[in-house]
Amino acid sequence: MASDPPSRTAEAALRERVKELTCLYGIAQIAARPDKPVKDILQDIVELIPPAWQYPEVAYARIVADGRAHATPGFSKGPGKQSAPIIVAGRPRGAVELVYVEERPAQDEGPFLKEERKLLEAVAGQVASILERRDAEQDKARLQDQLRHADRLATIGQLAAGVAHELNEPLGNILGYAQLAMKHPGLPPPATGDLEKIKAASLHAREIIRKLLVFARQVPPRNVRVDLNGVIEEGLHFFGTRCARDGVDLVLRLSPKRPEVIGDPGQLNQVLVNLVVNALQAMPNGGRLTVETRVREGRVLLVVEDTGIGMSPEVIGKLFVPFFTTKDVGEGTGLGLPVAHGIVTSHGGTLRVRSAVGRGARFEISLPPARERPRHVLGPRGGRKAPSGKDSHDVAG
Repeated sequence: MASDPPSRTAEAALRERVKELTCLYGIAQIAARPDKPVKDILQDIVELIPPAWQYPEVAYARIVADGRAHATPGFSKGPGKQSAPIIVAGRPRGAVELVYVEERPAQDEGPFLKEERKLLEAVAGQVASILERRDAEQDKARLQDQLRHADRLATIGQLAAGVAHELNEPLGNILGYAQLAMKHPGLPPPATGDLEKIKAASLHAREIIRKLLVFARQVPPRNVRVDLNGVIEEGLHFFGTRCARDGVDLVLRLSPKRPEVIGDPGQLNQVLVNLVVNALQAMPNGGRLTVETRVREGRVLLVVEDTGIGMSPEVIGKLFVPFFTTKDVGEGTGLGLPVAHGIVTSHGGTLRVRSAVGRGARFEISLPPARERPRHVLGPRGGRKAPSGKDSHDVAG
């Protein structure tokens, strides 16, 4: 059988090069669409791959990226296959695959040309660049959100401190005069009842102001060695009756090592109480409340877990925003968790949340042990000195 004349061979090679360049040009145009979702970009790219191969009539392509597959219709296993890995920042993220579903003559690599191998690797490189660019954009967006959130918290903290100080004096007067009036002889019972309500409302308002001052870092903390088990045993002392009444099984799993941390026992008790109260309110029909301490990888952990109604991702994302609450009016101020998060952070710790609707919630606090100094040393007014890192809380479902 006579071989093809040189002109025909050159013409065939030129056609293959044109197809390759057309494929790469098409990918470049698709990648230039920053407004398009990645899944749509990858699906568009995968459609461009088979026409660039020598036998497009039996060629099918697939891109697998981050566990998701994008394939041309009819993709299946075949006698011929080429694959190139997608590597982003030195880490494999998937692969680009091309298959022939029917037998074809042997070439440089099975039924494939060596130029097709180079083209497939170039496509994988383009996909990797797209994924890396999108990762960078998402990281930038997350950082901007964190900066905006931090700025809002700083502003709210300054406002809260100012409002709290302004309200403290008139509130103290209201409470003082109510207490004096209650000592007046011969008060009729209705008046006594009304004064009791004024006193109770004033004390409630004062508690809210105290939380505002803690949130704004205006309450001087103590800085001593704290037995975390002791804080939990003392803090849960008054919850036994309520748990029994509400049908909640209280489970304590305290580390026998009696882990110690450096901090303010009163503030740590407040964190525990806030988390326990939220857990009980999330279990209106009873359930199980687990409070646990342990030492893991050089950190002291406090875990509060319930089997309650759980939270959606949208709610989890707002948990530490001041004044956000899902509770009815009069049942919550929206300051409990932001205050808890602020206290944990000021003690050099992190607060992570895991929850899903109908599957309860798990709050995990990680603190440095007493032999180490907290990452954020508490200042004389509760502020931070020389921060050496950023706090983190995981709001995964």
